Amino acid sequence: MKRLFTLLLISALSTGLMTGCGQTLADVGTDSFYESREQSRENAPSSSEAEENQEVLTSYTVPANAFRIQLSDTGCTLDDQPLSTEPDSRVYAANDIVFYEEGQGFTYGEGTAADEHSRAEADTHTVIHITQPGDYAIEGKLSAGQIAVDLGDGAKEDPEAVVNLYLNGLDITCSVAPGVIFYNVYECGSTDTETATYKVDTKDAGANVFICDDTVNTVNGSYVARIYKSYELNEEGTEVIDNKKLHKYDGAFYSKRSINIYGGNGTLNINAENEGLDSELHLTVNGGNINIVSGNDGINTNEDEVSVTTVNGGNLNILVSGTTGEGDGIDSNGWLVINGGTVTAAACGHSGDAGIDSDMGIHVNGGTLMASGNMYDRLEKDSKNYAVFSFASRQKGGTTYTFKNDKEQIVYEWTPANDHIYLVVADPKLTEGIYTLWCGNEQMTAVTDGGTGGFSGGHPPMDGDFDPDNMPEGMTPPDFEKPSRPEGSDDENRPRPEDFEKGKGPHPESFDDENKLPPEGFEGGKGPRPEAFGNFGDTNETSTDFVIQKGGNFFNRITKVSTDI
Repeated sequence: MKRLFTLLLISALSTGLMTGCGQTLADVGTDSFYESREQSRENAPSSSEAEENQEVLTSYTVPANAFRIQLSDTGCTLDDQPLSTEPDSRVYAANDIVFYEEGQGFTYGEGTAADEHSRAEADTHTVIHITQPGDYAIEGKLSAGQIAVDLGDGAKEDPEAVVNLYLNGLDITCSVAPGVIFYNVYECGSTDTETATYKVDTKDAGANVFICDDTVNTVNGSYVARIYKSYELNEEGTEVIDNKKLHKYDGAFYSKRSINIYGGNGTLNINAENEGLDSELHLTVNGGNINIVSGNDGINTNEDEVSVTTVNGGNLNILVSGTTGEGDGIDSNGWLVINGGTVTAAACGHSGDAGIDSDMGIHVNGGTLMASGNMYDRLEKDSKNYAVFSFASRQKGGTTYTFKNDKEQIVYEWTPANDHIYLVVADPKLTEGIYTLWCGNEQMTAVTDGGTGGFSGGHPPMDGDFDPDNMPEGMTPPDFEKPSRPEGSDDENRPRPEDFEKGKGPHPESFDDENKLPPEGFEGGKGPRPEAFGNFGDTNETSTDFVIQKGGNFFNRITKVSTDI
């Protein structure tokens, strides 16, 4: 059940705020003030009750009983009072951020010099700790800080350990770790691979984010490389051969538990040095305008064979800048499910990555999709109408393609932001018929399989068949490890979410080398997928007719009509 709330006018709140005739906060003391606030919140309708009382919920606004956190470089407040510094408080401030510290030696963790930060840099950051369940509205700007939610070690098993963050004009920057992180809240899901499925329900998740209407929220974040909890050395004592993880947080907006994101017309911009929006189990996007610019994966859900990334609504725009050398648009170590909304995902333009990537399967049941990259991970057979365009050579980011019907009317237009070989599109309005594909004023043609515009290149290589030594010239293979922050990365000039529109935007500088065909079978995807796309001929016969039929449609080795294949 979506937690959509309208602003409730609760008389009990104003009553709780009254400290007595003629008394001021100084008269009654801060503790008494917060006690009265707690009592008023206990008497106010809960978020779930508010939802049940609303037949039609049309807005995302701050609940009247929410705790209000105001960020500022000159001092943060809770309900207009200075934040406590006591760890047993509901919300408190401290300079205790988790980060990868420099000069700790090889037994400290897996990070390199590029991942390290000084203690002095870390100590400039103010961490806003949230330690108890409830609704929290966050607004204002903090130039060096973090929002950290941790309800304690027992929270994972406690259905009441739920925190709802209302982003109400948030602007936060963290240069040493994620800008927002959920450590410990209720986990509604399971990590059991035996019962894992792509159909998950995260409505009871303990981590919930609401993008308030008519607001723009920005999270600029870094990451934390793996820090060891314990380790085992080789006989010589010179190398760590086994270890257990204490900390590792790859995304600028990160959750160790399943997380939901809700929104209407509000906006969340995520600028990420490494990955963008991450969950260690499930992620469900229900709405909002979410723009992600990331050095690596735009979205990552990372429990192998279990995690599910679900998109039910909203506008999700992902641009991988590739400053780490690689990155998928969306990368799920389990499943990816798109039920609605609009998803635009551009993978790194100079590596073997996909716009959408999933280890266990991709289901497109609705919504609109445009995903581009240099690898292709197949969609499941039950997916709605979609088309896969495979080009004969790498195409420049910013190229606009138009799809015209038999009356030469433009019915679709796509502009991938980054360099790409593959373009995957899905749309409920992608109807059966014969179309032509154009790049500017130049018509395109594709190799056919003797029937409809078919895929004729075969299925991508699997498990061990990938040949990194036979990559297209100018393209770098993924190293399948989380990257370190590159030396000398230009954070000032990297693209920002606000710089691009849906389906359009800045892209990394392309290589000057001549575009070439990928190695035989180079299309991406992970895990054994024996099912074929259909009959794969290799006739080299070309056609300018792009025939769309129900289900999946595949067009191979696309080039301009005037260009020989």
